[in-house]
Amino acid sequence: MPNRRSARRPLVAAVGAVAVVCAAALLVAGCGAKRAAGFSMADFHPQVTVVTLRAQPVTLSRELPGRTTPYLIADVRPQVSGIVKRRLFTEGSLVHAGQPLYEIDDSLYRAQYDNAQAALQKAQANAVAAELAEKRAAELIKIDAISTQDNENAVSTARQAEADVAAARAALDSAAVNLAYARITAPITGRIGRSSVTAGALVTADQSTALATIQELNPIYVDVNQSSADWLQLKQEIDSGRIQSTGAGTPATIVLENGSVYPHQGRLQFTDITVDPTTGNFLLRVLVPNPEGLLLPGMYVRAVIDEGVLPNGVLAPQEGIEHDPRGNATALVVDAEGKVEQREVDITRAVGDQWLIDKGLTAGDRLIIAGIQKVQPGMPVQAIEAPAATSSQASGPDDSAGAAAPAGAAAGAPAGAGPGAAATAAARAVPRGAAHHPVRRAAAG
Repeated sequence: MPNRRSARRPLVAAVGAVAVVCAAALLVAGCGAKRAAGFSMADFHPQVTVVTLRAQPVTLSRELPGRTTPYLIADVRPQVSGIVKRRLFTEGSLVHAGQPLYEIDDSLYRAQYDNAQAALQKAQANAVAAELAEKRAAELIKIDAISTQDNENAVSTARQAEADVAAARAALDSAAVNLAYARITAPITGRIGRSSVTAGALVTADQSTALATIQELNPIYVDVNQSSADWLQLKQEIDSGRIQSTGAGTPATIVLENGSVYPHQGRLQFTDITVDPTTGNFLLRVLVPNPEGLLLPGMYVRAVIDEGVLPNGVLAPQEGIEHDPRGNATALVVDAEGKVEQREVDITRAVGDQWLIDKGLTAGDRLIIAGIQKVQPGMPVQAIEAPAATSSQASGPDDSAGAAAPAGAAAGAPAGAGPGAAATAAARAVPRGAAHHPVRRAAAG
């Protein structure tokens, strides 16, 4: 037994020595790793993607709800009383001005016309006799064959006969008008609706119920409502010179109920001068071509109307703007020293996938749009400019692209282009409270 124990002692001592050496090696390696890590973190500059903002003309647009109304509308009513003999049109068809629509029994009015015509002929015969008597009296007065009184009576009788002819002719004209009213015609060109009467119905002059309604639908009006508060703010910006007004005749893009864009562009015709006291809105009227008849009266549509041009607008990508818990918008930019700087910004409205900046960012600022989660204010970073396609999209349309589509881009509005036109971006109004909702940020790294 003593021999076995003595034999194990060197083995145990050797194992212990190896364990001590391994522990010392691990301790030295850990200290070296810590020193290496400390060295790399001190020199590490995170990479971020930035977009250099620039000033450009921005076309400000606003999307307003509205409904279509006919360009012309006329209710067809009888102007004489009688029994309807025939309806002379097809319901829902296109009728032209002057086209006969209804035929009323005209027996009474034809008899009145004939009577007036006979009265005219009688008056004309009396006028001829009076004229001859006047001429004889004029000859006889010269030789004193009649008295002056008789001559004056002859002249007076002739003038009365002429007046009777005129009155009879006016009565004949009135009878002719009533006779013509027995055949009801279309007052305007347009599409006619359903008929409220059939053959055999009794109608009366100036009745309240229309026989039918005609509406001219090409072109057609789109009546939209704008808040007086928004209009007041826009007017103040125009008066201050910050925004250049486009005025009447500005283009308007129509968005249909299903979200599709109407193929024909309208024009702003006029702005009402009265504010509705119950809603605080006033009327804007847009004139829209409607050759295919796609727009019908009463349809709900949205009109994207240009309000004006901001000559030096600054657009920032939405992924570069964050919102704090209080809803304040903030942005991270890379300053001249290559360090991250936090800015509080004021945004006015959305322009497609960008924000229109009012305060906080200016042209030339390098806005961080990717890698935001990896940096903090004051941290030195390595700024990488976004690719040309992303940069041009973030900074706004290219100068050669012409005017951009109104912010109905979300609604599918097409972009209009014109070679050499100034870069513009059409913006739609941000709903109230939208500035307090967080914006989706680009994924980091």
